Amino acid sequence: MPTKNRQKLLIIAAIAVVALFAGDRLLLTPLLNAWDARAGHIKELRNQLARGKLLMVRGPGLRGHWRDIQQHALTNNPSAAEQQVFRAIDRWAQDTGTTINAVTPQWKQDSDDYATYECRVDAGGDLSRLSRFLYEVEREPLAIRIEAVELSSRDKEGQQLSLGLQFSGLMLNPPPK
Repeated sequence: MPTKNRQKLLIIAAIAVVALFAGDRLLLTPLLNAWDARAGHIKELRNQLARGKLLMVRGPGLRGHWRDIQQHALTNNPSAAEQQVFRAIDRWAQDTGTTINAVTPQWKQDSDDYATYECRVDAGGDLSRLSRFLYEVEREPLAIRIEAVELSSRDKEGQQLSLGLQFSGLMLNPPPK
């Protein structure tokens, strides 16, 4: 093959390689990246659609549950809310025969929309009374949530137990400070 033809062939091959490389970098790779991004976005939208459909199905039940929480939340007056909680604690203790040793309350307001009244109750009694006490706390219609439960023995036989119960009550739309 003559030298001139070989040079032309090498020049054409070099131009073809540069064109393929440029095509890959300028066209193919950006298109593939855009395709992958669009596929990820479509997947995210499908997940959001599925969650939305699930919320629509569960909507009436969730609205009913939220209405119950709103109706049973602590009153907007902090003093009255504290009285509600103390009356509930007294009622639980009287109904179960449990001895209340200490009550440590504390207000927490993390948002303008709600405040929580955190309370730690130290109680004493036997296993049946303390389990009934916990049952009464769980049955309470007030919007309270048990955060922690500690149970320990006060005697060697394990007949007298002490209960450390931490719970929080919900107050919606608290008054401004």
